[in-house]
Amino acid sequence: MTVLYAATGNSIVRLSREQDDQWSSETLLHDKGVQCVAVDPDKPNRIYAGTFDDGLFRSLDGGKTWTAAGGGIPHQRIPSVAISPSRTVDGLNAVYAGTEPSSLFISDDDGETWSDLAGLRQLPSAPTWSFPPRPWTSHVRWIALSHQDPELIFAGIELGGVMRSTDGGKTWEDRKPGSYHDAHCIRTHPRDPSRVYEAAGGGVAISLDAGETWSPVDEGMDRHYVWAAAVDPEDPDLWFVSATHSARYAHRDDGDSEAMIYRKRGDAAWEPAMGGLEAPMSEMPYALLIPENDRNTIFAGTRQGSLYVSRDQGDSWVKTDVNLPGILQLAHTLAED
Repeated sequence: MTVLYAATGNSIVRLSREQDDQWSSETLLHDKGVQCVAVDPDKPNRIYAGTFDDGLFRSLDGGKTWTAAGGGIPHQRIPSVAISPSRTVDGLNAVYAGTEPSSLFISDDDGETWSDLAGLRQLPSAPTWSFPPRPWTSHVRWIALSHQDPELIFAGIELGGVMRSTDGGKTWEDRKPGSYHDAHCIRTHPRDPSRVYEAAGGGVAISLDAGETWSPVDEGMDRHYVWAAAVDPEDPDLWFVSATHSARYAHRDDGDSEAMIYRKRGDAAWEPAMGGLEAPMSEMPYALLIPENDRNTIFAGTRQGSLYVSRDQGDSWVKTDVNLPGILQLAHTLAED
């Protein structure tokens, strides 16, 4: 049974796909302004959720009960959270939380205590970071962690760029030429440690050397405000993004997002991956997810709360019966029962 956890902007919803392809939903964390969710890759009952103004929550029983994370994070807005697939201390994978204003925190004791990776705020570009709707501040929109190197961290600042640490967050490298400043989503690859992918409000960029250098890769796209990204877990040359014309189109509620899902194979240009969908889409895909155990399946969750599924790497899509207030982010696990 496939299980997804959706951050809806309000709650965490557990979505379960049964064998007859029907979906059931269960709301797990109610009315907390949930913005992001992360599931431990090794302990699937361990879940973290970040909220807009209520801080960070954790569950150790698959979402049945939730508690506020421990002390050390002074900010209540948590737009990003990630659980490391490679850094483990005393049998627990490290947890990272990104905040508004832009700071990054790490916990090695299951969220009981948190350490401030303060070097992030000391980068030369930091005074210029500014989120357009709230220009007096910015936030860590995305955290990407290496599957192989526990010391390698990427923080995507909205609006500021992609920042890299190669020493576990002690020191940081500033944004680099070829990457974009309005970072929305960053992906690393489970099998190829050299690959890093950026979706941004300006285009798409890739690094082939673990973030040392970057190159824009936008050929074939006719819209360049890019929000979500997903990468084939086996083939690092196959990846997907969602895009529209501008922030005004991406974040509107009137059903006129003019969005596209694009697919890129190797050195070929981006191509639409819209089989069975209206083109362009009226709903903006905020979340794209490819399960590591099912590379042919792609989930697309929209700002408007719909869930679409492709089982052939984007050649065709089906709209499910899921109807949520919104889907800002998706996380995946396999049910143990």
